[in-house]
Amino acid sequence: MVTYWRTSSGGVVQKRQLGGSGLEIAPLVFGGNVFGWTVDESTSFSLLDAFVAGGFNCIDTADVYSNFVPGNKGGESESTIGRWLRARGKRDDVVLATKVGNPMGGDRKGLSRRYITQAVEDSLSRLQTDYIDLYQAHRDDPSTPLEETLATFDALIRAGKVRAIGASNYSGARLAEALRVSSHAGLPRFETLQPLYNLYDRANYETDLEPICISAGLGAIPYFSLASGFLTGKYRSKDDLKKSKRGAFIESKLDPRGMKILAALDEVCAETQSTPTRVALAWLLARPSITAPIASATSLSQLEELLASTRLKLSAAAIERLNSASG
Repeated sequence: MVTYWRTSSGGVVQKRQLGGSGLEIAPLVFGGNVFGWTVDESTSFSLLDAFVAGGFNCIDTADVYSNFVPGNKGGESESTIGRWLRARGKRDDVVLATKVGNPMGGDRKGLSRRYITQAVEDSLSRLQTDYIDLYQAHRDDPSTPLEETLATFDALIRAGKVRAIGASNYSGARLAEALRVSSHAGLPRFETLQPLYNLYDRANYETDLEPICISAGLGAIPYFSLASGFLTGKYRSKDDLKKSKRGAFIESKLDPRGMKILAALDEVCAETQSTPTRVALAWLLARPSITAPIASATSLSQLEELLASTRLKLSAAAIERLNSASG
C-alpha cells in the first residue's frame, strides 16, 4: 500500500508500509551512523531539521554507533538524536529505528534476554523517549536461542517500549528459522530486514534474502545503499580514496566490474540529467522488494541529493542497463 502526505513546503511525499509493522515511512531512511562521527552536533541538528521538513520521517541508528571512532564508547549517535528530539519536540513526527547486539565492550553484546533488557533501557535513555518504533537485532547471535531473543522482544512490545522488531545481517536460513519460531511459538516476528544491498553488492541479497522478504512480506531497508560512497561517482581512482574517511571501504570496488557500473551510471545520468547518487538510489527504489534505502549525509547539499533520488523514476531500459553492468 502506498499513500502520500504533504510537506511543510507544500510538496507531496510518498509513504510506504514497512512490512507488517503498521509503520509508514517515506521512501528514504536517514542513516544516523554519521552522528558523533563525521558531523558535529550543530550540523546533525540542521540535517535532521531539513530531513523532516522535506517530508521524510524514518531515522536509523544503533547503540554501537560510533564506538569504532577513537575516543568514542558507543551511544554517541543515539545521544545526538535524543538531544535533537528533545530540543525540537519532533518525537511524534519520526519513526525511530535503532539496533542492539553488536559488541559495546566487555560482555555488552549479543541477543540474550539479560543483555537486551538492559540495552533497551540504555537506548531509551540516550534517545530521550519512552518507546522505539523499530528495534532491530543488529546481527545474529547463534549462542542465544531464537526463542529467547524473540520472547524478550515480545516482552518489550507488551510493555510498550517497542512497537515492532526487525533483523539486520541475518543469513537467509536464520531469518527463515526466526520467522518459523515466531509463527510456531506465537511470538512477534521480524517485520523488517536491514541487509547490505546496492548496485555493486547484489548477489547475497538477491539470492539468499530477497525471496524470503517477498514471500513473508517483510520491509527491506538496505544499508550501504551507495556502497560507502562509491556509487556517488566521486571515487574513480586510488588517489580519490583520500577524499573522505570512508576511502578505505571503497578501494576493493575500484575493479573492472566497478568501473563498468560507474560507466553505466554515467550513461543513465546523461539521459536523465541526473547524478550517480540519485540514479543509484532510484535503482534501489525501483526494486519491488525494497521499502526504503538507508543513506547518510554530512551536509545539506548531500541531503538534497538523497531526497531528490526519491523523485527520479527510471525507465525499464535504464534499469536493465544498470542490471547488466552490475550483474
